[in-house]
Amino acid sequence: MALPAMRTSAHSFKKIWLSYKESRSGECEVMILPLSFYQYQDVLHISQELLGKFLCTSINSELTSGMIIETEAYRGPEDRASHAFGNRRTRRTEVMFQQGGVCYVYLCYGIHFLFNVITNTQDIPHAVLIRAIKPVDGLESMLERRKQTKLNAKLTSGPGTLSQALGITIAHSGLSLTGPQIWIEDRGVMIDPKDIIASPRVGVDYAKEDALLPWRFRINKS
Repeated sequence: MALPAMRTSAHSFKKIWLSYKESRSGECEVMILPLSFYQYQDVLHISQELLGKFLCTSINSELTSGMIIETEAYRGPEDRASHAFGNRRTRRTEVMFQQGGVCYVYLCYGIHFLFNVITNTQDIPHAVLIRAIKPVDGLESMLERRKQTKLNAKLTSGPGTLSQALGITIAHSGLSLTGPQIWIEDRGVMIDPKDIIASPRVGVDYAKEDALLPWRFRINKS
């Protein structure tokens, strides 16, 4: 099974975003990503394919969404930065060994809920951390959850803040990514590979040489 080649057309984050906003005024084909998308074996490719997709939630009857603009790939069991390094299976990480297409949410530093997409086939614990989104739908709900009154760049600029804005908690860990509470949509946004910045992941110094792997992917905002 292979994913289609990454589509290309946008040349900067600004152009990508303007193109999306224009499409909202006309007809825009929307597709919920199927489970087969997540079961591809290359987590690095999936991490980049998720850029430009839309993470959506319907929690307590409130619809919220945002365009994914930053991800990180984790390739257990050989990846020292992964919670599943060495095939480590615990009550928390057991969900990572499920077939791709479910959520993995964990509590970081006792404060933030971090949202991950599980990929690959059963018993291969690959995951993609969603690090940042561009808020789109349900802005009032996002602001209320974040206890803010005005839209600003920091509303969903980190993995903990985006989970808070979307209403995601550890209670959602293990849910299917095809809805009805959490799903990811393809709304036709096209990302040029030249607009993707690859760099080392954040906060994984403990992973030794694996901390240097360029498995963090961002849309170039310049």
